[in-house]
Amino acid sequence: MTRPPLYTRRPFLAGLLRQLPLLVVLLTVGTGLLMVTFEHWRRGLVVVGLALVGGGVLRLLLPLRRVGFLAVRSRPVDVVLLVGVGVLLTAFTLAIPGG
Repeated sequence: MTRPPLYTRRPFLAGLLRQLPLLVVLLTVGTGLLMVTFEHWRRGLVVVGLALVGGGVLRLLLPLRRVGFLAVRSRPVDVVLLVGVGVLLTAFTLAIPGG
């Protein structure tokens, strides 16, 4: 006898688990913004940029049923936008002199 899938047994829990990639990205961005608030702006913005790159990698590697609200558009558009903005933010942050 096989057990029914999690989304039929516990739909709320299955929905929460599906949003874990987005939660990880948002918590990391929040940590970076907290660092910016406490005057570690360069490290904080690098953390935010790397969180966006990580979100792009998660969007690229995870199947659609596991990626949750991290999937907004088509996969190529999501990946290019997340990775592109993350790399640009990190590069601009590290290019500003006087750190």
